[in-house]
Formats: sequence, C-alpha cells, structure tokens
Amino acid sequence: MNMKRKSFLATLALGLAATRTSWANLPGETVEGKFVLAPLPYAYNALEPYVDAQTMEIHYSRHHKAYVDNLNKALADTNVSGLSLEDIIKNISKYSTAVRNNGGGHWNHSFFWEILSPKKTAPSGKLLKKINEDFGSVDKMKEEFNKAAASRFGSGWAWLILQKDGALKVVSTPNQDNPYMDVAEVKGCPILGVDVWEHAYYLKYQNKRADYVNAFWNLVNWDQAEKNYTAGLKKK
Repeated sequence: MNMKRKSFLATLALGLAATRTSWANLPGETVEGKFVLAPLPYAYNALEPYVDAQTMEIHYSRHHKAYVDNLNKALADTNVSGLSLEDIIKNISKYSTAVRNNGGGHWNHSFFWEILSPKKTAPSGKLLKKINEDFGSVDKMKEEFNKAAASRFGSGWAWLILQKDGALKVVSTPNQDNPYMDVAEVKGCPILGVDVWEHAYYLKYQNKRADYVNAFWNLVNWDQAEKNYTAGLKKK
C-alpha cells in the first residue's frame, strides 16, 4: 500500500473516531430499529506494527459491516422490538442460523475493537488478583489462552471468561459463536477475546496464527478488561 493510501485511511478513521458519540452501549446500539456499525475508537493504522492498516480497514469496513447488514436482513421478519443484541445472543437457539452467525459476528467484533488499544496498559486491580488466583500468574493465563487460540480448528475465537461460579476460565468457540450464547459448550461473561479467523491476520502473518496471537498481547486494553470483569461480577 502506498503512502497516500495509508494517509487517506488514517485520516478517514480519525474522522470517524471524532464523530463517535458513545461506545458504551455497543454492540446493541440501534438506529430506527436496526443495528448499526459504530466507528472504530482509533485510526486504522493505530495498532501498527502488530496489526496493519489494510487489515484493519478490510476487517472493520467489509467483514464487520457485512455482519451488521446481514443481521438486519435476517431479523427483518422477526419480532425483536425492544431486544438488545445481548438479549438475542443469550437466547440464540431460538433464532435462525443467519442470526446466530451474523449476530455473533456483530457482537464479537464490537467487543474485539474495544479490547484492543494503541495505548500500552497492564493488568491491575481485581482482575489481576483473580488471574493470579485462578491461573497462578498472568503469564500462565496467557499460555493457556494462546494454546486455545492456536488449537481452535478452522475459524473461531479464544476467550477469557468469568463463569457463573466466579472462576475465570480460558475457552474457545467456533465460527462467530461466543460464551454468552445459550448454545455455548462453556458459558460465561467474556473478559478478553481474540479473533482467529484468517481475515484478522493473514495479510501480515499468513499462516502463522501463533505469531499473531503473541502480538495480540501488545495491544490488549487491560483497562477495558478490568471494566468487563467488574461488569461480569455484577451480572453474575
């Protein structure tokens, strides 16, 4: 990609971020009854060198947008008035495969953008204490997380979740499923998550998924993870 193209993408993304009003209500934000794609909270090139600008542009403006558009189409003849996306996700077995795939894709990606940040952060507070209690150390949690991400066959996600019993656990899900879904093998409130679909990393890392997942730890927004943990405790 030439420098003019990179500059254009960065400027566009910064402009979008500037018009962003609230990310707190996502991924259930709707306009006139339809789910919407909110702007990214950072520029396309903000996560370089770990995630390149072209991957971010394609991932967000094509893949995520397609999930939102197709979710709205799949829900067109369904009475979901007043329901949040989380409400739908938690009862996903009641809906079509199209709603499951695209609703999951919208929720997962909205969550993913928030858990990434160009700002360097570190585990702290109650979450750090709980990770140390349940895994022994942050490094041991990362090892288990990396293994779950690397061993997920085909496309899917790896997660750190808060279970109903209050324990943290590392799990993975196929395709666009997530631990909130009533069909999930292991249920819980997501604290961290990484997208291991090839479109998330292939332009830069090719088939080296493990390298991509290792790079992910340089971008984790631990402040947001702490908020997710606190919110999960309240929901639990």
